[in-house]
Amino acid sequence: MTREEAFEFLDRTAKGIAEMFGPSCETLVQDMGNPRHPILSIYNGQVSGREVGSTLDILGSDKVLDAATLANDFVNLYATTPSGQQIKSSTFHMVGEDYDLALGIDFDFTVLSFANRTLMGLMNAEADLQSALWAGGAGQMNQIFEECLAALGKPIEELNKKDRFRLVTLLDQKNFFSFRKSVPFVASRLKVSRYTVYKYLGELADEKAAAGKE
Repeated sequence: MTREEAFEFLDRTAKGIAEMFGPSCETLVQDMGNPRHPILSIYNGQVSGREVGSTLDILGSDKVLDAATLANDFVNLYATTPSGQQIKSSTFHMVGEDYDLALGIDFDFTVLSFANRTLMGLMNAEADLQSALWAGGAGQMNQIFEECLAALGKPIEELNKKDRFRLVTLLDQKNFFSFRKSVPFVASRLKVSRYTVYKYLGELADEKAAAGKE
């Protein structure tokens, strides 16, 4: 492949990529055989402000590169332009007997980065709703418990097994067990084990299931 054919191929590729990905995607062909790597063709040059003949790289530098650097492909690397744009940059070499050309692709994702931050802000929440609703759980649990206990008409120390089961039933009717740590709370107030409270809840569930079949 001659130098002209290589350039024609890279130039068509650069133009096609620029058209495909739109104005945020700058593409160019550079003469990497020249240590100053001047731009031979460029599309969507508004991304970096460069034009044909420019020797500036995407970082805004025109320093001379050594041979080892010029020989390497650079794929999907991050860069920040002098104006603060956030860029993903790649460079692909095509080397022949009398030429070293390169296809450069610089995608400006600054707007996408801002959009991502906006989306993250929109999706961010201080806490889940359930936790917020239960933030005052201890006080609410105590209030509901006292109301149900008053409905039984007996002090806690005089409650028998039937009374305790009735109390659990009343608490369940008020969605008491939707609260976090509701079972330990009831066990502590009734001075019984958590297992006992879970047993009452199991018996209550069995009664509900049996009633549903009738």
